Amino acid sequence: MGPRDRESREHVLEHILPPTVRTAHSLSDRADAGALLFPEEWPAVATAVTSRQAEYATVRACARDALTKLGQPPVAVVPGEDREPRWPAGIVGSMTHCTGYRGAAVAHERDIAALGIDAEPNAPLPDGDSLLHLLARREEADLLATLPACGTAWDRLLFSAKECVYKTWFPLTRRWLGFEDVIMRISPAGTFEARLLVEGPTLDGDVVDSFSGTWLHMDGLLLTAVAVPSRRTRARDAVDDSPTGRGS
Repeated sequence: MGPRDRESREHVLEHILPPTVRTAHSLSDRADAGALLFPEEWPAVATAVTSRQAEYATVRACARDALTKLGQPPVAVVPGEDREPRWPAGIVGSMTHCTGYRGAAVAHERDIAALGIDAEPNAPLPDGDSLLHLLARREEADLLATLPACGTAWDRLLFSAKECVYKTWFPLTRRWLGFEDVIMRISPAGTFEARLLVEGPTLDGDVVDSFSGTWLHMDGLLLTAVAVPSRRTRARDAVDDSPTGRGS
């Protein structure tokens, strides 16, 4: 990866997340990765290979950098029973890693109710049609076939978007969400809509039946993000968008 590629990836997450979300990234594993881990974080990778330990430590260093940008102290980010990251009280967040990229995003719960990010290489899924058959419903496969041939690996983007939705879903429900439980509609304009086919979480008394997300293809990287606004954020945005002009 050349200097221009690195520069263009510097703020890639910020392009697809609200300004209340803070992000941090690394384009490679840190040489001092082992020293970056808190004692509470070591057990999860104590018996893992060195590369996995470095990946695990680097993405948690990114999480701590993002928390610092949010005005929070650096803390251990240990996995829960289902391997989900456990964030400090009042904070929502998500982490992701793939070849050439580690990233984290965090926000105050008062601004963002739930958050999910995912990164993937912009390359077709391995095993092609067999894996796509497990991932995509018929209507999704039909949609992918109509999307323009513009250099985006649409099947990989579909996988990333579903992973991103799951990361958003699980902290709200503590329930599994299968690939078949979501119908994804991807727009070439950089957005996607995930319609839930199972009972969704309840937020502020309303049942959520879909998630809206954004995506970006940059320098061989696919990034997807979902940020569910809190009640306070939705109320503020409603005032800002009101025809009275009170929010201008």
